[in-house]
Amino acid sequence: MGRATQAQAQQNRQQVVAAAARLFRERGVQAVSVAELMAAAGLTHGGFYKQFPSKEALVAEATGQAFTELGARLAATERDTLLDYYLSPGHRDDAGTGCPTAGLAADVAREPADSPARAPYANGVEGFARWLGDDGDEDLVTLSTMVGALLLARATAGTEVSDRILAAARESLATPKA
Repeated sequence: MGRATQAQAQQNRQQVVAAAARLFRERGVQAVSVAELMAAAGLTHGGFYKQFPSKEALVAEATGQAFTELGARLAATERDTLLDYYLSPGHRDDAGTGCPTAGLAADVAREPADSPARAPYANGVEGFARWLGDDGDEDLVTLSTMVGALLLARATAGTEVSDRILAAARESLATPKA
């Protein structure tokens, strides 16, 4: 078996980053092994360290990738449409392809202050808040409400309160501010 071409190596790397971005949001960074990541990308475990110096480096890159995917979705979405989707049972139940702000929050919060994942996460949060377009820090309040509601709804999924959380947050954010 020969060595992969540079183009194939780049494609393999992109597959690993995409798989990591999905699995980390879905299951959490610590719950996903390097072997599982590589299998999800259709590659062997042995190739990981040819592509990445560490799992920590992959976490940072996957975080950036997840926010890049979010940015592409936001570019094609209206604010009201986003609120309806974001605070929906479908989004609640699909963490793997859902918002990285909610999906990666707990993992990034557990990282040391100098973790390479902190910068792409903070940049992604700031960009998402700016996209929401409220004046001053209202964009951060809106984003915090959305993310908090989604996290609580996920934590209470399967109960009646989960749907109530989503509905209450949607109603609160849809109500014009005086």
